[in-house]
Amino acid sequence: MHLLFATSIVPDGALASGYEIANAAIIAALRRAGARVTVIGFAWPGRAAADPENTVVLGSVDVRTENASAPQKLAWVGKAMLSGLTFASIKLRAVSDSDVLAAIERAGPFDGYVLNSVQFVGAFEKLFEGRPSIFVAHNVEHLSARENAAAATGIFQRLLFRREARLLEVVEERLCRHARFVFTLAEEDRAALGVGSDDRSAVLPLVTGAKARKGPRRIECDAALIGTWTWQPNRIGLDWFLDKVVPHLRLDFRIRIAGSMPSGVTSAYPGVEFVGRVPDAQAFVGAAAVIPLISTAGSGVQLKTIETFELGLPSVATSRSLRGIDHRPANCVVTDDPAGFARALEAAAADIRDVDGSAFHREQIRALDAAIRLGLDKIGVIRQEAFA
Repeated sequence: MHLLFATSIVPDGALASGYEIANAAIIAALRRAGARVTVIGFAWPGRAAADPENTVVLGSVDVRTENASAPQKLAWVGKAMLSGLTFASIKLRAVSDSDVLAAIERAGPFDGYVLNSVQFVGAFEKLFEGRPSIFVAHNVEHLSARENAAAATGIFQRLLFRREARLLEVVEERLCRHARFVFTLAEEDRAALGVGSDDRSAVLPLVTGAKARKGPRRIECDAALIGTWTWQPNRIGLDWFLDKVVPHLRLDFRIRIAGSMPSGVTSAYPGVEFVGRVPDAQAFVGAAAVIPLISTAGSGVQLKTIETFELGLPSVATSRSLRGIDHRPANCVVTDDPAGFARALEAAAADIRDVDGSAFHREQIRALDAAIRLGLDKIGVIRQEAFA
């Protein structure tokens, strides 16, 4: 079976975001199932595809809104309004339909498509008709857009997110209806997308491949957080943590926060340190006594939660941070109460309890492969010996 994996950004091996980590896990599982996978999409500027023989690169784009100039942002908004596309999809209209169609035909023939998230296929939707497809919903994008609108402080941003929500709901409904099968990354997303039946969808448990270092860890701070905080659902969780949880912590509790930070994010709390980008994310979190898992918005799965569990690190998590995860290790405390969250962080930092994360990783892989096989069975016969 030959599948075309259509995605916004092709894998380049960097695994710099949760989206890229999820894509790598899904593509690897498809190949373990015996499918030949060709990836089509754009590359980040200055980066090359990690697997060029099985990748079709349409060009390079930087789709990050925070990196764009004011004129570029206005141009995207204007084009989105004129075209009827979402703001996220219009960024990918860097090539024409005929260019994409020609690239698909050169790389084919294909038995089916894997339509990876709504942004890329939303930009070129009609080109992926005529063959069986699987839709991978990383998030319920229209619900995330509604949450972003509710959290927005400016009227223009609020209206833009509301428009995104209306358009995304229509596109997601259409993609789910046309797909032979739908993969989500969290159980609750199946019902939210209207595909709750086991005959229509399945959840993909993911892995990051993180492995705990052998021997005792060198602890340099009490808690560490890392993420792309410019992504609005992550920003909402960070604001909750800084505004609601941190005031309950003792003044000498040391917190380090790494990752791309939007302007205006500060903390008067003396223990909070913003460190920007770090060269080794796993080393950074491994130097913390406990990991706060602070998601309060969005859908899909939290890859940072999975990575923390694979590393065996102690954590305190909101219930939202555990969406899409069935197996919680013994050293993870769950609470949505800010004061209780702070108390649990202090207790975990005072009595560090690492666990072996390999069992969690193995169970995730087993469940991932079973779900992938179920989906592939819907679009054709796969080699049974792949599972012997």
